[in-house]
Amino acid sequence: MMTILPNFSNINPETLQTELEQQIEQTKQTTRTLLEATEQYSWDNLMHPLSMAEDELDKFWSPIIHKSHVVDTKALRDARNACLPLLSQYRTEKGQNQDLFKAIQSLQDTQDTMQLDDAQKKVIENAVKGFHLSGISLPKEQQQRFAEISKKLSKLQAAFADNVLDATSAWTKQVTKEQLAGLPTSALDMSQQMATQREQEGYLLTLEYPSFIAVMTYADDRALRQEVYRAFATRAANNSDVPAFNNDALMVEILQLRQEKAQLLGFTDFTALSLDRKMAESTDEVINFLQQLTTKALPFAQQDIQQLTEFAQREHNIQTLAAWDIPYMSEKLKRRLFSISDEDLKPYFPVDRVITGLFALVERLYGINIKQKEGVDRWHEDVRFYEIFNANGELQAQFYFDLYARQHKRSGAWMNDYCGRYHYKKERQTPIAYMVCNSAPASANTPALLTHNEVTTLFHEFGHGLHHMLTQVDYLDVSGINGVEWDAVELPSQFMENWCWQRETLDQISGHYVSGETLPDDLLKKMQAAKDFQSGMGMVRQLEFSLFDINIHQDTRIDSVATIQTVLDTVREEVSVVNVAEFNRFQNSFSHIFAGGYAAGYYSYKWAEVLSADVFARFEEEGLFNQQVSDDFLTEILSRGGSRSAMASFIAFRGRKPSVDALLRHSGLIS
Repeated sequence: MMTILPNFSNINPETLQTELEQQIEQTKQTTRTLLEATEQYSWDNLMHPLSMAEDELDKFWSPIIHKSHVVDTKALRDARNACLPLLSQYRTEKGQNQDLFKAIQSLQDTQDTMQLDDAQKKVIENAVKGFHLSGISLPKEQQQRFAEISKKLSKLQAAFADNVLDATSAWTKQVTKEQLAGLPTSALDMSQQMATQREQEGYLLTLEYPSFIAVMTYADDRALRQEVYRAFATRAANNSDVPAFNNDALMVEILQLRQEKAQLLGFTDFTALSLDRKMAESTDEVINFLQQLTTKALPFAQQDIQQLTEFAQREHNIQTLAAWDIPYMSEKLKRRLFSISDEDLKPYFPVDRVITGLFALVERLYGINIKQKEGVDRWHEDVRFYEIFNANGELQAQFYFDLYARQHKRSGAWMNDYCGRYHYKKERQTPIAYMVCNSAPASANTPALLTHNEVTTLFHEFGHGLHHMLTQVDYLDVSGINGVEWDAVELPSQFMENWCWQRETLDQISGHYVSGETLPDDLLKKMQAAKDFQSGMGMVRQLEFSLFDINIHQDTRIDSVATIQTVLDTVREEVSVVNVAEFNRFQNSFSHIFAGGYAAGYYSYKWAEVLSADVFARFEEEGLFNQQVSDDFLTEILSRGGSRSAMASFIAFRGRKPSVDALLRHSGLIS
């Protein structure tokens, strides 16, 4: 059957809470009816109808939460925030429903006699574990406290993200063209367009990432770079120019509540709780992994910063590198060493050409066909909608692209889903995904052009999308990205980034926006030569974030922002090579761990990068377009979803456990 698309235009903040209450009550009633109808439970009379009821609730809520992320308004935000406690309460009550737990546990006890397949068994196994992690075994009083914590955390985490968005939106700076000396034409056009949109004269700087990074990379005015850097690095902090959106107290309370929640469930700390559903088996394993990478990367990072420091002193009379000098001087050094800059490449990556080439690549790899569809309800005029058809011409999936930065849209890039795949008797649902980036839109003079880094970001998010959309698993709870261990979920996305460096792919995704010429050989050689430029610094920066995340969630004594700062400072002493400004409050806008799904899991980016580099190494060994390798990747990893462990899927594709060697080689971190 055709999946009904969400109607974003009809979302009415005034009626949201009532509609959600009705949807939750309907889901609860379905559960009660199922439990009362029989004493002999089966997949057909319990697990499948439960999954369908939950799916209807998810499809109601998904467009609401998504719309609040991409076209935020006060009315929608207020309505969303009023709904969050209701959802939290419902999920906690479900997780502590003894009758439902016993019914599903009875299925697990008899699953072999019912001839369930491995994916069905995995659904049941995940459900039983979910009950335990929802406090099913706790005494009543502790269950009540667990519910209170869950409800409070949902509100605090949403408030954290809202503060980051508001702090980002609140800061602007009107400047003259002379102050923007050094910025390329595309960045000047963007700044002028921002001023026009806000009905101001001249040029306008914002903290939206395309504006911020343009200033940091190209502005000759060092004082301007410092001012913009400070505004960005103090977002949602008490020392911000706009302190109304201070996240200090929220961070402390979030961390304390997470620790309490973990200890209620019998874990030593929140990191241990987080890892209970991941590939990594223990905190020690994660820390050892991160320290192993630190040992490999730190000498390269130290060489990188020494080279940059000497260049800045020798060529630009900057004796002490500040944080706001790093991107600017790095761009100058990169141009000196490799005769190339991001701006040299940008004209070759107009967004339409990149999208066409991206689709051509995955169509070749996986035998699919992607077509744009018009006339679909969207949340913004820039959004595009596409459909994926399989080799037989059957609709396999649908997705939205929202690629440009704008006011009232959260920064960063992400993929989320409206619904997942299931196939049950004559019932069928196709997966639908949202993919979001924050690149600069078209200007009056040029089409939307992407930096090569933005191209890899788009490929990354599309890798997540493919993981969700190309699944062949029939059961909703483990199809697509559902049920995949969080530290493996980045494998397909990071895998896709590798293609952005291959000649054949670049011929498809590049085409100068004026001449149509594909990326010339000389630029490609320079780009590839510069690929590992400062890769040591890049690696230790990610390791800094990962170790801070793990350590802050291991520390059960967090009682102030000062303690949080101390943890971060200690990590920086171990792994950072950049002098961080004293006023920097990076943690106050670290939404990945304080508002997103990466709490005690940010290491997942590096963990999955090991997996993805090792996977791509097989393509390198046997042929980038070897059809058997592509088929194996699709069959053993992309299409498997969470129907089995990520390690089992990796071994099925690679024939062995993962090795860190490919990542170090791809990153240029082998002496």
